[in-house]
Amino acid sequence: MVRKPQESAGPSQRQQRVAELVRHALAEVLSRGDIQDPVLSQHVITVPEVRMSPDLKLATAYIMPLGGQDERPVIEALERNKKVLRQEVARRVALKFAPDLRFRRDETFDEAARIDALLRSDKVQRDLGSEPDTEE
Repeated sequence: MVRKPQESAGPSQRQQRVAELVRHALAEVLSRGDIQDPVLSQHVITVPEVRMSPDLKLATAYIMPLGGQDERPVIEALERNKKVLRQEVARRVALKFAPDLRFRRDETFDEAARIDALLRSDKVQRDLGSEPDTEE
């Protein structure tokens, strides 16, 4: 009996491994300043996550400039330099095809802040039966 992969299943181990290799390659290129762009040279850019398509031909990189400043200009600069970044990733990661790169804003920090605010809300604290933590 042949088992079909579930559509709701997460990324495969290969997708995760390739995504991590692409993430490291992008982070290295961006940290070394190999891309000659005035916007990119003025920012320290973190790449917390890369997600690969199942066929490994599309990589979506979630990026965040350090401090969260100038997100839109940084993403626009990355899009402008997509071709060079793709070439650099291809040089560093041994794949049959160099994946197309897409850049998105990393929203995990916003989501974490939202959850933290919810947990500190008066309703939640009342349900827990304790006073809100004031320790930071």
